[in-house]
Amino acid sequence: MSDPKKPASILAPFIEGLLEEKHSQGYVYNTERDILLRFDKYCQDRALKDLLLTKEFLSDWCEQTETEGLSNHGKRVSVVRELSFYMASLGYDTYIPRVSISHCTVLPHLFTAEERIAFFHEIDCYAPCSTISNVSYHRRLANEYKVLFRMIYCCGLRNSEACTISTECINLNDGILTILNSKGSKDRLVYMQSDLTELCNEYYDWLLSFLGCRPAWFFPGKSISKPLRNTSIDRTFNYFWNRTSASANRNNKPTVHDLRFSFVTDRINDWAKNGDDVEYLMPYLSKYLGHQCIQDTYY
Repeated sequence: MSDPKKPASILAPFIEGLLEEKHSQGYVYNTERDILLRFDKYCQDRALKDLLLTKEFLSDWCEQTETEGLSNHGKRVSVVRELSFYMASLGYDTYIPRVSISHCTVLPHLFTAEERIAFFHEIDCYAPCSTISNVSYHRRLANEYKVLFRMIYCCGLRNSEACTISTECINLNDGILTILNSKGSKDRLVYMQSDLTELCNEYYDWLLSFLGCRPAWFFPGKSISKPLRNTSIDRTFNYFWNRTSASANRNNKPTVHDLRFSFVTDRINDWAKNGDDVEYLMPYLSKYLGHQCIQDTYY
């Protein structure tokens, strides 16, 4: 039986070669690897026999599905576009798909205090049903969610940053997170407030007792040797948000990333209310968030 985590189509050597090249350049490329494995399955299902990607062969892949947004669609097409460029660089005649997707500006959802309270109330009240399989695993996740989503909001983290914090990169004594290989291949330190640090210490003591070992990841996934997946957290966020009464009264459906937006706006509003110099403090906030430039923070 073939390994589902490894490409098996006729394009497998090129997929592995592209991944090796990207890793050598310092890119993590985990999300892209998952997309390439999906594309490899696409090639297997259509019995691709020649080392030739034609416009006709890629037409179904380049179509937007009913359940995916513009961003995910563009990402999926652009990853295969990279594969086409890689094959072309090796001398193969292959079609290079265009990523000509018109993006509309979607305004973020800024959580009110009442919405945040309701959202975290649903998380804190969550308990896995005793009838589901692997209750122990879901019980562990229930405790992870309580800390994970609070960390995203209280520190303004990206979803991917929070999910992939290794236990070696969190200083529970001083309350400092070390974020590695974030957007733009940048590292940074993120300081937590004392109440969040205390919560993280309580959670980690519980996790060590629950697992009976020290996991590699602060938020381990189904396999404790791997972190939680971004896509899983997206679905989990939707589950808890949809359980709040506020979800029925909002046209713009929030996402996990909107917790980061809310952190930024809440911080700036607090400065303004306290009479602090917002212009002076913005560069510090920009560094804290891991932005490439201060214009990203203003945006």
